[in-house]
Amino acid sequence: MPVALSAWWLSGLLLGLSLQLRARVEACSCAPAHPQQLLCASAIVIRAKVSSEKVVPASEDPADTQKMIQYEIKQIKMFKGFDKVKDVQYVYTPLDSSLCGVRLEANKKKQYLLTGQIIENGKVFINMCNYIEPWDDLSFSQKKSLNHRYHIDCSCKIITCYTVPCSISGPNECLWTDWLIERKLYGHQAQHYACVKRSDGTCGWYRAGLPPEKEFIDISEP
Repeated sequence: MPVALSAWWLSGLLLGLSLQLRARVEACSCAPAHPQQLLCASAIVIRAKVSSEKVVPASEDPADTQKMIQYEIKQIKMFKGFDKVKDVQYVYTPLDSSLCGVRLEANKKKQYLLTGQIIENGKVFINMCNYIEPWDDLSFSQKKSLNHRYHIDCSCKIITCYTVPCSISGPNECLWTDWLIERKLYGHQAQHYACVKRSDGTCGWYRAGLPPEKEFIDISEP
């Protein structure tokens, strides 16, 4: 095996082992995914501030000892979920981090991008496997894509590349190479590009946030 290829293979193996170890120790493991994928898989996407938090029972069943954190939020803008809820006042997450509970700062100042699912009685549920980021940490391209790209092009599929060789297998796929190139998942490609359907039905990477005349420049290998 060539030295370079051996190094890529070893790196991929170590990544897999670390993910397995984390799953065993913390009992919470999430498959890596591009932000666009996570938004497409979410029932609701909002920008919000957290006003307060309190621990509440996970259900009305007295035999259920599980607890949840109820975050009271101030919704600033909704990007997805209009057909399910109008205004979100609370979001819920497991109290136990081993169950993928999320910790947010309840200081009424810090804003978040929150994505999640809607459970019984219209409750919004969030966990570590959702895409949850401080609003100020998002790139300009990501903020623009929330309105114009991410949830519109959910028919495109993003394939994560950990080691070489890797390739797409269909015209509706884009190859996500941040880990391969930068050794981190949310690198340049995740921060600045969306996988968008072209006029011919195939999918390719496009950079959001460029001037109008350049917004739809296609790149096959970011």
